[in-house]
Amino acid sequence: MRGSRSLRIVAVAAVAVLTATACGGGDSTLPGPAPRPSDAADGLSLPSLAGQKIEVAAVWTGPEQENFVKVLKEFEKRTGATVVFVPAQDPIVNFLGTKIAGGSPPDVALLPQVGAIRQAVTQKWLKPLGPEVKAQLAKNYSQGWQDLGSVDGTPYGVYFKAANKSLVWYNTAVFENAGASEPKTWKEFLATAETISASGVTPVSVGGADGWTLTDWFENVYLSQAGPEKYDRLAKHTIKWTDPSVGRALTTLAELFGKPALLAGGTNGALQTEFPVSVTQTFTGGDRAKAAMVFEGDFSAVNIAQTGAKIGTDAKVFPFPAVGDGGTAPVVTGGDAAVALKDGKGAQALLTFLASPAAARIWAAEGGFLSPNEGLDKAAYPNDVQREIAAALIGAGDDFRFDMSDQMPQSFGGTPGKGEWKALQDFLKNPKDVAGTQARLEAEAAKAYRD
Repeated sequence: MRGSRSLRIVAVAAVAVLTATACGGGDSTLPGPAPRPSDAADGLSLPSLAGQKIEVAAVWTGPEQENFVKVLKEFEKRTGATVVFVPAQDPIVNFLGTKIAGGSPPDVALLPQVGAIRQAVTQKWLKPLGPEVKAQLAKNYSQGWQDLGSVDGTPYGVYFKAANKSLVWYNTAVFENAGASEPKTWKEFLATAETISASGVTPVSVGGADGWTLTDWFENVYLSQAGPEKYDRLAKHTIKWTDPSVGRALTTLAELFGKPALLAGGTNGALQTEFPVSVTQTFTGGDRAKAAMVFEGDFSAVNIAQTGAKIGTDAKVFPFPAVGDGGTAPVVTGGDAAVALKDGKGAQALLTFLASPAAARIWAAEGGFLSPNEGLDKAAYPNDVQREIAAALIGAGDDFRFDMSDQMPQSFGGTPGKGEWKALQDFLKNPKDVAGTQARLEAEAAKAYRD
């Protein structure tokens, strides 16, 4: 299914930005303490839900899950409800389908793909947002983010969490030892990689075991090289994956992927490296780390923190390099939308809370979080760098592009071992096969959009 709109954060001058997110697991049943008065000090009015149990499903694990649970605990304090966090498998649409078929859907779910919202609406799984939720959205969100959570004009989702997926994090000790500096263009990026390789450290860590990281590589190159109009058309499949612009982007990626010596562990190592490890191996071992750079979103900061490296000192970040003649540095964003799968006061009350600055403030203070909520005071973020990127996101208004694979049917753009994920993993294995990769991508995309 196609997302209602595709978006891209612009300019945001890509600042030396950072924020965080991450991974880990387990069921979390939260106790239901006595509710606070329905009108909290911040003016948010929530109903009394004493005795009610609300289940919330998301694919978040580790620090992400822990921080979200803190948000849910605050909701409990305000309403008296008991909230149960239900760990979901990816792709979450398949997980929810199983739950619904078994007659036990959660009350609320967090969907990480625009396409998943449309797919769930088509299946008649989701409940439209109630008036209290819509009032919070109108108060706190730009029209672009509201449109992202809507299908055919009806609002279903609250974008609680956002991400900047156009960052390259680097080990400062390795860069200093190699005499390398932050590149601004793709050509400079490849030259920097060769310089670092000559110093004795493998330059780039790629989490190829997780196909979604490869879609992010492709999207950043494609957006910068082909431009936003082509990006929108490919996201909607109104141009085919056999289009020459796709071939150019893959050929550009092959300039890196086709040199195993530049990839931590070589090609096979990259294909066996999961995203968290791709980050931690870059910041473990000082100037003798397994890699010097790793590309991925602001959420990488949580994994960096797990290594003991200090962000801003041991670990720094630069924008994804501009690709091609006259290309601009791309900035692609993603996000997680809360949706209701059950009618009732509890689900709508939780969505109202998640659409408020009060909920965003809790996770923002913990780090690993970027909110599109315009009502959130930037002082809630733990450092100046996170405040800068949050201000840039809000300042961009509606002028941005959303993660392409997350706009597509989940069977193509969001399923491990299938569709775009699998085709790009095969491409990483054999980057000389540009035409064959295009043909496979188009065949899979055509089937997904037809279905």
